[in-house]
Amino acid sequence: MVSISSTQEDAKLIVTYINGDENALEFLINKHQQRLYNFIYSKIFDKDTANDIFQDTFIKVIKTLKKGLYNEEGKFLPWIMRIAHNLVIDHFRKKKRIPLFENNDNFDIFQLISDGSLNVENAIINDQIVADLQKLILELPEEQKEVLLMRFYRDMSFKEIAHVTEVSINTALGRMRYAIINLRKLIDNHKISLIK
Repeated sequence: MVSISSTQEDAKLIVTYINGDENALEFLINKHQQRLYNFIYSKIFDKDTANDIFQDTFIKVIKTLKKGLYNEEGKFLPWIMRIAHNLVIDHFRKKKRIPLFENNDNFDIFQLISDGSLNVENAIINDQIVADLQKLILELPEEQKEVLLMRFYRDMSFKEIAHVTEVSINTALGRMRYAIINLRKLIDNHKISLIK
């Protein structure tokens, strides 16, 4: 087993892997798996599918590295996040509904995972925040939880949500409003800090 310091750059690990040391890739996967899995799960919200996409991401990573096509020096985590993001879109495309992954001015407490520039301590804090929020969402009334999950985790428009839940757009918007109000209350009650 190769001895690799956790402070070594990903780029060095990749070179080590390309030069034939399988342990270097195992170290990279272990180093980033929690953040990557949380990112995928926050979009899919299904453990089995998230696991499949997680595995597919690293299959693509391995194929790209073995073909010598990797050229994202020092940006390994953002690169694998992009691969996972594309696989998530492919997943929804196969289901005939492509989600919209975009930032907007709406209240969005779920955009907590950055492009990978966080240090290890902040990454751990972010992962904990995401896990805490997912637990709190389960405490919401069913109708509010459903709308919130569709909007933030599946990136559905309010028109799509209204269609799927068979209510008016105004009703869907109202449910989202109450979901956010109640979620804020739950965050306060559980004393969860969203500030890194």
